[in-house]
Amino acid sequence: MLVLVLIPAEERLRKVIAAAGDHEVIYTSHQDVTDDQIARADMIVGNIAPERLKAARNLKLLQLNSAGINGYDEPGVLPAGARLSSAVGCYGEAVAEHTFAMLIACMKRLPAYRDRQREHAWTDEGPVTGLNDARVLILGTGDLGGTFARYVRGFGAHTWGVRRHADQKVRYFEEIHAMDELPELLPKADVIASFLPSSPATRHLADAAFFERCRTGAYFVNAGRGDLVVTDALIQALESGKLAGAALDVTDPEPLPAEHPLWDAPNTLITPHVAGGFHLPVVLENILCITAVNIWRLDRNQPPVNDVPVKTA
Repeated sequence: MLVLVLIPAEERLRKVIAAAGDHEVIYTSHQDVTDDQIARADMIVGNIAPERLKAARNLKLLQLNSAGINGYDEPGVLPAGARLSSAVGCYGEAVAEHTFAMLIACMKRLPAYRDRQREHAWTDEGPVTGLNDARVLILGTGDLGGTFARYVRGFGAHTWGVRRHADQKVRYFEEIHAMDELPELLPKADVIASFLPSSPATRHLADAAFFERCRTGAYFVNAGRGDLVVTDALIQALESGKLAGAALDVTDPEPLPAEHPLWDAPNTLITPHVAGGFHLPVVLENILCITAVNIWRLDRNQPPVNDVPVKTA
């Protein structure tokens, strides 16, 4: 079996792959991989460009390096009979730590103090807020939202989770609510944090009515997808003082144009969709550990971990 690895893998992680079985493994990159290598591969690790999969004559499993499936499950993208595995569960620590740090920075007015530092100005920016006893409403209770809930609970916050159905308890959440309860929950929350994927149900969920229902002085965090938000409505909520601040790793549009007014919204901290990348080494370790398990399972004709059903025409 040939395993084609297109994501970075240092020597200690290559040993994890080697321990999964005596197979040929090629470590290369998206830029350097050849059509011949793609044609011979039984398993590809990494979000290879979909058009290059036309050369994949022998593919049995595509192991994505993303939690989202980004259309790889659509009919005709994978060769017939190939399976698909996502990287769900690999990014919780990275995304939650990043957005937690952004939230704390906004609550303590650190972006403003950074601005004053650049001006060499010794200025008191006034009152700040904290997480102790704060009510944190988290949209999405999976790996990302659950890890974020664990972090904020460690600082004394109360965690309320929102998911499609409120039919089960979820670790680190004091309460679980269904999406249709959101209008009643927004006015009670001190922090609203979204880790929702993009879907027709979530697109533009955070519109003017959404922000109008928020408690005055609440903070908004988004590390899911930018199209959750009607950006003009968010800017208005920040400029009017309805929201005390926003921590955004995702925006709509992306990349955010240099002249866009969101850059200058009050007490807003923006990062360029980097929370879930490979910056934190544990992410690659998690993905390659799943890869090793799936090599073992592929050898035994067992379905992969994080198996994603592929749509048929």
